[in-house]
Amino acid sequence: MKAIKKSLTEEEYLYLDFSHQTKGCIFPLHTSVTLFLLSYCDCKIFKICLVVTKEVSRDSSLLRDDLIQDVEIQIISRQELPPIVQNCCLPAVVERSDNFCRAGLAVVLRHIIQKSYEADPLKKELLELLGFKKTCLKACAEVSQWTRLCELTIPLAIENFLRESSDQPPTIPVEILQLEKKLSEPVRVHNDDKLRRQKLKQQKADGVGPPLTKGKAKSKVHTQETSEGLDSSSESLELKVAFSKLTVQEEPATTNREPSHIRKAKASDLPPLEHVFAEGLYFTLADIVLLPCIHHFLVIISRKFSEKLVEFPLLASWYQRIQEVPGVKTAASKCGIQFLHLPKLLTTSTEQHPNLCEVPGVEEQSDPLFIGGPRPTMAKLLEEGIEVMFSPHPCPTWTLDWNVLPAAVSPKEGKMSSDRALRKQQQLNNLVYVVTNQAKPGDRIVDFCSGGGHVGIVLAHMLPSCQVTLIENKELSLIRAKKRSDELGLSNIWFIQANMEYFTGMFNIGVALHACGVATDMVIEHCIKTRASFVTCPCCYGFIQNTSKFNFPKSEQFKKTLSYKEHMILCRFADQTAVQLPPQRRLIGKQCMCLVDLDRARAAEECGYSVQVISMEPESCSPKNNMIVGVPI
Repeated sequence: MKAIKKSLTEEEYLYLDFSHQTKGCIFPLHTSVTLFLLSYCDCKIFKICLVVTKEVSRDSSLLRDDLIQDVEIQIISRQELPPIVQNCCLPAVVERSDNFCRAGLAVVLRHIIQKSYEADPLKKELLELLGFKKTCLKACAEVSQWTRLCELTIPLAIENFLRESSDQPPTIPVEILQLEKKLSEPVRVHNDDKLRRQKLKQQKADGVGPPLTKGKAKSKVHTQETSEGLDSSSESLELKVAFSKLTVQEEPATTNREPSHIRKAKASDLPPLEHVFAEGLYFTLADIVLLPCIHHFLVIISRKFSEKLVEFPLLASWYQRIQEVPGVKTAASKCGIQFLHLPKLLTTSTEQHPNLCEVPGVEEQSDPLFIGGPRPTMAKLLEEGIEVMFSPHPCPTWTLDWNVLPAAVSPKEGKMSSDRALRKQQQLNNLVYVVTNQAKPGDRIVDFCSGGGHVGIVLAHMLPSCQVTLIENKELSLIRAKKRSDELGLSNIWFIQANMEYFTGMFNIGVALHACGVATDMVIEHCIKTRASFVTCPCCYGFIQNTSKFNFPKSEQFKKTLSYKEHMILCRFADQTAVQLPPQRRLIGKQCMCLVDLDRARAAEECGYSVQVISMEPESCSPKNNMIVGVPI
């Protein structure tokens, strides 16, 4: 307790949604997941607030004690949230300064792990939850299907399933079937060749036949709990490797050189590694997120429709195995989770569940008339009256007087060369001119994908009567931006570490400098939903592709003319603008950039916007030098 009291001055506030509760679960499931992680980490350094709706009583005595053991919780209304949090989806964590917020499940959970480790550096196993290179659930849900499945779609699907469950056989959520399929796929890890050769050697020594075919479940759970946690006497190499992490031991290593027939075996002949946990061999944050969700799903299935358990042998095996991880049962009991004892599933069908066929894909249909290369595609557009055309720059010679601005405003304060800093200043001249000519006193301006805050900090300094919000997924970049802001003494700036879609506040102008790939499209969509103006400078056209949110081309005019494959040709060649390339190739790249951005502009115009595609001045400020400027009509 002494260590905890000492850290109270550094307490952060953790805000969690609360709608209702049932036996062993607080809803929404994001809140149950967060409380489970706090319990697993034995973390008491956050001041926890449950945020209730008007319809929910604020009487804390109504909360079941078995759901929140050892945790002090304050109940507040949404109106009592700090202003910065009122602009975000929960869960959210706020520092005492009230101008730095972390929002969204994955960001908040990763932060809890980091702070728990900093409070007790002996708990090195907590950092292992972040996975190889500390990247578990780090990629934002907008671009990572795995993060989206764990963070968004599975919790939401289970909530809907629990809400709709009755005595009639249920429709199994497609997301559960996707997870079962994921667990059947071979594991890929950074040293999988070495491990697969060890597994081949083990199979040869044991006289084991060919490895289990894809989709087969193990016939039994190999783990058993002892008073010290895990028993690593299992025959499975995968389990031995996994156990070595969980018991903070070294991974099984062989001092002798592998036999010749093992070393010379082709990679295609090596046995695949099988899943031990959700992401592969190691227990990670993904397992923490999934456990409360899958537990409540299995409770309904096992009690009412136990015959359906045979459809999820791998999920059931994972559920049994995860209970043997040291600390999981203790943490679960504190959160009111009473684990089920599932029957052993000896066999499973290798056939794909029919509902999996309903999952939408993004396959491109074959086009017999397709001709590769950018020129035929541009000629096709030209036939329909769509040509490369830029709007004139409103003030090509305008520039900030960087010499009189405080040093912390300039990008030269960042870690970049003088040449790059000069080009960054030139880029900022373009964006700042457009924004400052649109902004009015009291406006809210959002710098999306803000990075180190080059755009947002200049705007906050130049427009002291406006509120500027920086939104960035990378923590270190945002911390650097806050440090620069603190040096300037800016009081009209907020910092939010979150995925873009977790920002729910109203604003007047959205700006993004070199938002990568479809991030530019997400910025524009966010602005259109809020009827805000936007000033974006796209980047990484080659990363553009169909996603769960966007299909390309976007505008009706381009859809009538180009197929998805033809549009992707434009996107790939739009990245061919580097200064070291031949002039003619750069010219084609610039034209493709313009056409891709014209499609974005036309799509915004269809939503009631006046849009211009402008080339920044000087063009040498960046190979990606287009600006898309949109104003609601």
